[in-house]
Amino acid sequence: MRNQLFQPIDNAPLIIFRIFFGFLLAAESFGAIITGWVKRVLIDPTFTFSHIGLEWLQPLPGNGMYYYFAVMGICGIFIMLGYKYRWSLLVFTILWWGVYLMQKSTYNNHYYLMALMGMIMMMLPANRYASLDAKFNPAIKSLSMPRWCSWVMLAQVSIVYFFAAIAKFYPDWLDGTFSRILFSYDQVPGLKSVTRSHYFHLFIAYAGILFDLLIIPLFLYKKTRTMAFFASLFFHLFNSAFLAIGVFPFFALSFIVFCYPPDFIRKLFFKNKPVWEETKLNYEGKSVLLWFFIPYFIIQLALPIRHWFIPHDVLWTEEGHRLSWRMMLRKREAETNFKIIDKKTNKELHYNFYKNLTPKQYNFATAYPDGIWQMAQHIKKEFAAKNKDVAIYIESRAAINAGPFYPFIDPTVDFAQAEWNYFGPNTWILVPEKYR
Repeated sequence: MRNQLFQPIDNAPLIIFRIFFGFLLAAESFGAIITGWVKRVLIDPTFTFSHIGLEWLQPLPGNGMYYYFAVMGICGIFIMLGYKYRWSLLVFTILWWGVYLMQKSTYNNHYYLMALMGMIMMMLPANRYASLDAKFNPAIKSLSMPRWCSWVMLAQVSIVYFFAAIAKFYPDWLDGTFSRILFSYDQVPGLKSVTRSHYFHLFIAYAGILFDLLIIPLFLYKKTRTMAFFASLFFHLFNSAFLAIGVFPFFALSFIVFCYPPDFIRKLFFKNKPVWEETKLNYEGKSVLLWFFIPYFIIQLALPIRHWFIPHDVLWTEEGHRLSWRMMLRKREAETNFKIIDKKTNKELHYNFYKNLTPKQYNFATAYPDGIWQMAQHIKKEFAAKNKDVAIYIESRAAINAGPFYPFIDPTVDFAQAEWNYFGPNTWILVPEKYR
């Protein structure tokens, strides 16, 4: 195993991935400006729902977020070109984590994956060839890398697919219910009879499980690699066409370069790149492997299973849902009323949600436990600024995947006083028998 980890291989897969990665980061950053995502999510709202504990992390005022995303886009171009590679990655990763943590109403798993890949790529020698860094400083130029550099990339994408597959083993996925919800509107004119068929919903459900479970093993086995390539191409292009998930399908496809022999990738993308023939073990980055990647992957394996140690079904409570690769699994609906009582007069006070929240924020603040708790804290602060001490009670019923509505929040709990449990169950979430 030691010899395999530090065996030198052609670094073509890492180099071309750096180019793809930088391009996609730039496309995501500039695209967020052009499509109006930055305006809708970060500029128009009066405030954002940051991750709990980071409420101070709010968007820059005025047009500041446009400049923020422009800087990220420029960093993406620099990464693609291999210019000031690690500094560019450091700046991008910090800024991207900032965006990820400052708003939750448009949570997406590929935002998290991009943040993780920024950290991983910072630790890898991806600027040693076909880069401006290597051009300006030939001393760093190299044609090879230790094999573990490819293995860490495969390990990360394998974790994503594996836990995405495991999360799908629940009734509403297995019987096609959630697939039906996904395709409940006509994404492509003329295909209504297909996309609304129960057999189509079942096909999507089980094809999704099989793809997530088998795609990496099929890629790593030489005889099934071509089949895996076309299956992956179809799967991700299908998702890109039918589901609004941004650059993620193309991001996922870019990992394919680590599934092929390095020499094949060199011949495909770098025809003039000299052949690497050195056989001496390459211990470069050994300390990084030991002290960064081993703890990193322990955490990556622990986060997706933490909800198994929290009572009740994560599908209902949402406790342990994020950072767990539970991708596109449910649709939440809720009927929620915030009852705000002036403690001094004991009278109910009015609060205009629609004035202060965008539609997506309103859905988050009424259908998700952390959103409800954070909304209550925001209301408390607003009234405190008016010298009013309030109690806040929540009356809420929720439904998962168009199922029946069940009582969701304990109506006797004063949310102006309630605390958020970071590491265990929040007892004010009412759990119906179905989700116990």
